[in-house]
Parts: sequence; C-alpha cells; structure tokens
Amino acid sequence: MEDKKKWDLLSIASIPLVMTLGNSMLIPVLPIIERELSISSFQASLLITIYSVVAILCIPVAGYISDQIGRKRVIIPSLIIAAIGGLLAGFASWQIESPYWLIMVGRLLQGVGAAGASPIVLPLVGDLYKDEQEVSKGLGVIETSNTFGKVLSPIVGAFLASLVWYLPFLAFPIFCLISIIMIIFLVESPPMNKVPLAGKEFFRSLKVIFKREGPWLYAVFVIGAICMFILFGVLFYLSTMLEEQYQIEGVKKGVILAIPLAALCVASLSAGKIIGQEKWLMKRMTLTGISLLTVSMLALSFSDDIYFLLSALLSSGVGIGIALPSLDALVTEGIQMEQRGSVTSLYSSMRFVGVAAGPPVFAILMDVTHFALFLLQAGIGAVGIVIAILFIQPDKGSKPTW
Repeated sequence: MEDKKKWDLLSIASIPLVMTLGNSMLIPVLPIIERELSISSFQASLLITIYSVVAILCIPVAGYISDQIGRKRVIIPSLIIAAIGGLLAGFASWQIESPYWLIMVGRLLQGVGAAGASPIVLPLVGDLYKDEQEVSKGLGVIETSNTFGKVLSPIVGAFLASLVWYLPFLAFPIFCLISIIMIIFLVESPPMNKVPLAGKEFFRSLKVIFKREGPWLYAVFVIGAICMFILFGVLFYLSTMLEEQYQIEGVKKGVILAIPLAALCVASLSAGKIIGQEKWLMKRMTLTGISLLTVSMLALSFSDDIYFLLSALLSSGVGIGIALPSLDALVTEGIQMEQRGSVTSLYSSMRFVGVAAGPPVFAILMDVTHFALFLLQAGIGAVGIVIAILFIQPDKGSKPTW
C-alpha cells in the first residue's frame, strides 16, 4: 500500500471513528440524561433512535449524490452539518431549562450529517484501490476504526459526562473539525471513471443490479441490520443494568462496556486481513461470525450473572467483528464504481435500521424475563444464519464472480 494512500485511508478512517463517537458516546450517558431531564428510559433511547432513523432516510440520497458529484463534495458538508447538530444539542442542554426537544433537533441534524459522511466511506475505499486484496484490507481498517470508535465511546462519553452531563454533545463538533481538516488536506478523491448517468438511466441501472444481484445483496443488508440491532440493543441493556443493579457508573461503567467492543475491534482488523478477494471465504467468515453471535445470545439466555454476561458479550463481539468486514467487502467489491455509492449506502441504511431499533426494542423487552429477551435475540441470529446459507452464493474460482 503506497504511503500516500495510507494517509488517505487514515484520514478516511477518521470519519466512521468520529460518527461512531457522536452516537455511541451517548449510550453510557443515557441514564444520566434520563435523570437530568426527568424523562423515561424509552424517551432517552429515542436520542439514539432519531439519529439513526434520519440517517436511514438520508443515506440513499447521499449515496446517489456522491455517485454524481464525487465523494468529498458530499462528505465535507455532511461533517459540518453534524457538527452544527452537536453544538445545538450542547447549547440547549447548557442554556435552556427544558431542552429535550431541542436536543432531539440537534440529534436529527447529527443524523443528517452522519448519513452523508460515514456511509460514503465504503465506496470511497473501493474507488481508491483497484486491487481487491487492497480493498478488503482497507475495508478491514475502516470497520476497525468504526469499532474502535465504539470501544472509545463508552469511556470517553462516561468521562465527559462525569465532568458535565452535556459535555459529550459539545465535544462532538471538535471531533468533526479534526476529521474535516484531514479530509480536505490529505484525501485526494479519485476521479469517476465515466460521465455520471442521468437520473432515469442511473435508476434503471440500479434496477438492473438489484434484479441480477438481488438475493445476495438483500441477504447482506439483512445480516448487517441483525448484527447492529443486537449490538446496540445489548449495549443499551448492559449500560442500564450496570447502573440500576450494580450501581456502576462513570468511567468504570464505560470501561466495562468497552470490553465486548474491544473484541469486536480486534476481530474486525484480523478479518479484514484474512478475507482478501475470495468471496467464498467472505461467506464462510460471515457464517462463522453470525453463528458465534447466535450461540452467545442463546447461552446468555440461561444466566444473568454479570461475569457470564460479559463473557458472552465478549464472544458475541468477536462474532460481529468477524462478520462485518466480510459483509462490507461483499457489497463493495461486488458493485461497479458508478453505482457503488448508492448500493453501499442502502447497505449502510439497513445497518442504521438495526442501530435505531436496538435500544427502544430492548427498553420495551427489558420488562419481560431475561430468558425470553435473549432467546429472542438468538432466534433473530438464527434467521441470519439461514439467510446467509441460502442466499449468499458466490461462484467458485480464483477470482469469483456472482
């Protein structure tokens, strides 16, 4: 990998890191926000959900625009919008007596910014490298950056909130500014291979892609959503349980939350190096990851002991870390450059569906038995296994095609 492209990749990797901090940093802070604003657990979980729901709606638009005008021209304004959202949420928390709805507006803006920044990273990496081996390694680095952000998030969020509860909102624009500077000065966006297609032609080409590649694409979309649903739901559950049952708060809680995420981070980096360009290996890695996640959830349904819980979450983090880079590589390397932004953005939207649904669904289901809650997650994971087996069917060969 050339030195210049290493700097490109490092700068691009700052985007998912920053966007992950902007969302996941709030998970350990939600119980504090709940107390400070006198709101319910469900209302607090909506601070995660609104960010994700808006991103789901805006991501396909951002992907389409990036295919037409280039990746950087979408990423930089999006980072600015996300920073403004953080400023609004922080200022409202600081200066207004009942700031909940303005915080929600700020989170909405952050979701809009996230839609145009983080999902465009995947097609940009695909644009930068021509060799599929390099693309897979680059996507492994991106997924590692994403998961490293999740590792840092509970620690950084808990630390900042221990100083002032709304400080995580105000810190986010600073993170965005650092990423903006890196993207402007260190990333040279590769030229598009062809003249952008007109609207009707573009959507006609997308229709052809989904007609031809639909089964495996839809499978990748659903499995990505399942992974993120379980991950964010379990993190919300663990954050609430640590505080309510064990009175563990602040940085100590952040460190505990970071344990399964650290496993996810290491597994993502390793998987990105292993998978290369072999699509059958990507399928096997996806199956291995989702199977490990499912078994972990099933085991977890039989015990709520804190040490057993952390052990199961550690193995589930490894499972998700194995699956995600493989899914990223499948969808990025399987689509041509001209439609790559739109297709990978739809994939990112589905992942955000999981992020959005996880916390509120877990908040509702926490009132049922522990056994039923995690048995349901195991069942959802089992659906992912079946989908992967039936619908991800790459052809064999040294350079397989779909």
